[in-house]
Amino acid sequence: MSANIAEMERRRAAAALGGGQKRIDAQHSKGKLTARERLDVLLDEGSFEELDTYVEHNCTDFGMQDQIIPGDGIVTGSGTINGRLVYVFSQDFTVFGGSLSERHAQKMMKVMDNAMKVGAPIIGLNDSGGARIQEGVASLGGYAEVFQRNVLASGVVPQISLIMGPCAGGAVYSPAMTDFIFMVKDSSYMFVTGPDVVKTVTNEVVTQEELGGAITHTTKSSVADIAFENDIEALLATRDFFDYLPENNRSGVPVRPTSDPFDRAEPSLDTLIPPNANQPYDMHELIRKTVDEGDFFEVQPAHAGNIICGFGRIEGRTIGIVANQPLVLAGVLDINSSKKAARFVRFCDAFEIPIITFVDVPGFLPGTAQEFNGIIKHGAKLLFAYAEATVPKITVITRKAYGGAYDVMASKHLRGDLNYAWPTAEIAVMGAKGAVEIIFRSDIGDPEKIAQRTKEYEDRFANPFVAASRGYIDEVIHPHNTRKRIALGLRKLRNKQLENPWKKHDNIPL
Repeated sequence: MSANIAEMERRRAAAALGGGQKRIDAQHSKGKLTARERLDVLLDEGSFEELDTYVEHNCTDFGMQDQIIPGDGIVTGSGTINGRLVYVFSQDFTVFGGSLSERHAQKMMKVMDNAMKVGAPIIGLNDSGGARIQEGVASLGGYAEVFQRNVLASGVVPQISLIMGPCAGGAVYSPAMTDFIFMVKDSSYMFVTGPDVVKTVTNEVVTQEELGGAITHTTKSSVADIAFENDIEALLATRDFFDYLPENNRSGVPVRPTSDPFDRAEPSLDTLIPPNANQPYDMHELIRKTVDEGDFFEVQPAHAGNIICGFGRIEGRTIGIVANQPLVLAGVLDINSSKKAARFVRFCDAFEIPIITFVDVPGFLPGTAQEFNGIIKHGAKLLFAYAEATVPKITVITRKAYGGAYDVMASKHLRGDLNYAWPTAEIAVMGAKGAVEIIFRSDIGDPEKIAQRTKEYEDRFANPFVAASRGYIDEVIHPHNTRKRIALGLRKLRNKQLENPWKKHDNIPL
């Protein structure tokens, strides 16, 4: 027996060494952790249980039969994060550059299947040179099998991808179909075709970082959600982020004990709105003063800053927050902000996370660039997402809610459950000046008349009471009571039941 145990320990040690000490040192020299070190940081201490430690590739072409390393370039299994179950895979760049073989893919598929069986989230740590060329179509088939599981798991269990090194070619599509993507600055990148191919085909000269680095994908393309400084920061942030997510689409949101009173008043919110209607303010202040302990995890903070999306808690329960940001483009809706918020709203709805919407929106951004690039369809995505959502929806209008953007931002007409307004709210087709210049076009040459008409319009519509008189606003509330009203609303809506008509699936305007 002792000889058998010794053999098992020898094989485990060989698997743990991956591609060998020289390649581990090379990984460290780039400021990167190894696959197993990353799991040590991500998971609770001692909780990781590995699967398929001894799996080997089955390729016999190009001398591969002489290069056998147990584990085959990926570490898979399960563990816990703050006591909650999660399935993980971590690609090992020290073994064949983390390239995906048929057996490598099968290991990924096994943990994804197990996660689906038990209803647990999946976190993938990507660090791979792509498909293993020596295996040809077998590795491509492996990718497609993984993609299929990503699709089936979507909306059933949360899926998070951490890009911690290269992720190129077909490899990018698995993370792209997961719910959230985190990247590491200067050491991770994603692209379908690399700089050399780009230069050959289009004559464009671009660096790896410019083409697919963390900054590119968190600011320009919106492929990724957040860029972190290093592996450690990314992994620790993922632990924090994981605490907001439900285990699956049936488990309900996680609950964290809190000492923050549900009825905590915030007198400073009574003066948050500036006296000048054109003066901006930071919507982050309202969010942080409303959620438990001011704890807010924003997603895509560097992209489409005119809208804020992220997770917080009220009475210890996760909520999703969407808010216009007056500091950026006056909080206007455009193509990028519509897509960003629509995807976030659909995630929340899929996983039964209540949605809180803070509204200060002057409308949709005008211009040929927006129209030519499809603002109509992209704006409709956000409208569609809010309209189809059946989770509890609470809306607070703080200042402007103009035109079609009023409708889109979780209005009562889109089955908003509780729609509140501050006394400073203005709900109208457009601002007073623009409205008067259209209604009283004949008076444009008379400044006194225009000023008088503008004041009349403001007196009539520059308040929330016209909408409230029609039931479009449930209540005009004191700003300092915003947290209390949201908390009480969420209590009432906890057992909300609402179903959309049966359909195979909807046809959102993609």
